[in-house]
Amino acid sequence: MNIAIVSVAALPADIPAIARELTGSHRVTIYTRRSAADRKPRVKVATGVTIEYLDAGPVEPLPEHALMPHISAFSARLRERWGKERPDVIHAHSWTGGLAAIAAAEGLDVPVVQTFHQLGSARIRQGAGREQAARVRLERAIGRRADAVIATCAGEGEELIRLGVPRKSIAVVPHGVDTDRFRRQGPSMARSERPRLVHVGHITQGGGAHTAIRALDGIPGAELLIAGGPVAGAPDTERDLEELRLLAKEVGVEDRVTLLGHVPHTSIPKLMRSADVVLSLPIAVPNGKVALEAMACGVPVVASATGAHMDSVVDGVTGLLVRPGDPAAIARRTRLLLGDLTRRTALGFAGADRAESRYSMERISRELVRVYDTVTGRAEPAEIEAEDVEAA
Repeated sequence: MNIAIVSVAALPADIPAIARELTGSHRVTIYTRRSAADRKPRVKVATGVTIEYLDAGPVEPLPEHALMPHISAFSARLRERWGKERPDVIHAHSWTGGLAAIAAAEGLDVPVVQTFHQLGSARIRQGAGREQAARVRLERAIGRRADAVIATCAGEGEELIRLGVPRKSIAVVPHGVDTDRFRRQGPSMARSERPRLVHVGHITQGGGAHTAIRALDGIPGAELLIAGGPVAGAPDTERDLEELRLLAKEVGVEDRVTLLGHVPHTSIPKLMRSADVVLSLPIAVPNGKVALEAMACGVPVVASATGAHMDSVVDGVTGLLVRPGDPAAIARRTRLLLGDLTRRTALGFAGADRAESRYSMERISRELVRVYDTVTGRAEPAEIEAEDVEAA
């Protein structure tokens, strides 16, 4: 198949990795918005995988909510490309990618597969502004128009049904983890003698870092490293970091908290392998990437019991689940882990096995191809549904 992947916003790190896995029998072109002046219009990243950077709006990074005025221009560029070389299937990512792809595919008779990653309704539950209501309406329209909608966990599938997406159009395909990069063996960051906890994720309210700091008060002697936040100099970075510093001081743990700020994704495996326990504590979990990466590194994870974590983390087997926003419960369960090396080791081995067997990029790519085969008529829907249910 000639597969077109559309992501108007910043390209998620796992998309090129998935694309490389697809190229055994397929050709993949990834279309995204040009956000840097030094970017070449077309870059070959692997045999059979090309990224095309399309001009639409200012040549600078933009947050997703600021992309709406430029989607029409992006869609026009897509239509030009597809008029010359028609893809067999289009996979759109996020609501912005869905809007652009559906408009560009009009009249081409090419099936569109949609992945939202995080629905606007979930953002509203996290306390996002009223502008999310308009996004929810757009997501409802995109979900009903797409030939298939991929839910990244069972909980998101239920949310899509409530949104009005037909059940028969929904396939559960989780996010994957690069098990070549995230693995048990490998270098790790230097560390002290203190038990080390690492939290990776957003540093805004609801991202889990605030909860981790509060929990640290109940974990005597441990240190907490917090990785997360925009790159240095980005708007609001210092404000969010200062809020965490003030909280650590208020709780009385400022001498045991290290705020790392933005850590490049390539450095996350080294950071995780240096930890005794990785914490992933957001209120909403659309993909569960952090927990999967920790599991793949063989490090036990304490994760919030919600969203994708409910699928990926088997409580007591590959990690521990806790109620979101409950520092006392997090502290209690983390203390038990830190005091039991045998259990930590067992959880680490089981987590690595589960990440490799269920969430490797190779397996996720096969599941995506089954969805593509279904919408293009290359496979019978009933056969795919049976496999999807087993996989979920």
